[in-house]
Formats: sequence, structure tokens, C-alpha cells
Amino acid sequence: MGLVAASIAAHGQQVDKYSADALGEQLKPLVTKAAAGSGSASETLQKYGVDYTMLAFRSKSGGGEVHEKFADIFIVMEGKATLLSGGELENPATSSPGELYGTSVLHPVQTTMLEKGDIVHIPANTPHQMLLPKDGSITYFVVKVKEKN
Repeated sequence: MGLVAASIAAHGQQVDKYSADALGEQLKPLVTKAAAGSGSASETLQKYGVDYTMLAFRSKSGGGEVHEKFADIFIVMEGKATLLSGGELENPATSSPGELYGTSVLHPVQTTMLEKGDIVHIPANTPHQMLLPKDGSITYFVVKVKEKN
């Protein structure tokens, strides 16, 4: 066993790879769940120390949200959307500790067009909202990283 492999084994570290085919299979139930519900579904793939990964699908525009301690990194796999960020949440409500949701983002500071292949970083405590074109959808890989205590 080489030095790096021994170090990884000793520390219990694991390298995770997500193939496009495997994510495509995991996406199928999310598409069904989104169609039967709010137009959005996600699944946590793996939790680590200060970060975790998710797969998300959206077929309808979402409301505004703020994650007080976690940054979002989106990697767009398919589709298009407009990301509103900054500003403030309209009708904010706490869904769980550190997680706020609202009906929309008011007075966004930035509007970012997203399409396949784009990667976007949304800092912790930043209001954001994803808007989809008519009859559009978006699939994205999410990395959530704890930024603040």
C-alpha cells in the first residue's frame, strides 16, 4: 500500500465519484416526485464533515431561500434557469434551524443566467431564488459547504 493510500485508509477518508449514468438513474425518482408535488425534488447523496452533496431537479420556479451557515455550489447538468441573488426574502419563514424560505427574493442584487455546464457559488446567508423558463426544467448537482458557525 502506498503512502497516500495508507494515509487515506488510516483516516477513513473516501473518494466519491458520481458518473453521469449513475446520477441519471438517481434522477428518475426525483423527476416523478417533482411532478407529483411542488415541481422540485432533491436527494442528499453523501454527508461529510463540513459539506455534503445533493442531486436536485426542478420543473417549476422556486421560492426564495437563505441558508444561514451553508454556501451552495450548483453544477448545472441539464436545463436552464435564472438565479436571483441578494436582496431580501418576501414573507420569510424558518423551515429548520438556519434555513429560511420565502415566497420570492425582493430587490435582487444580481441576476445570473444558468445553463448546462455552469457552476455557481452562492455564499452562506445570501437570499437566492431559481426561476425557470415556461415548460423548462433544470437538473443540478449541489455541494453544500458550511461557511459560518
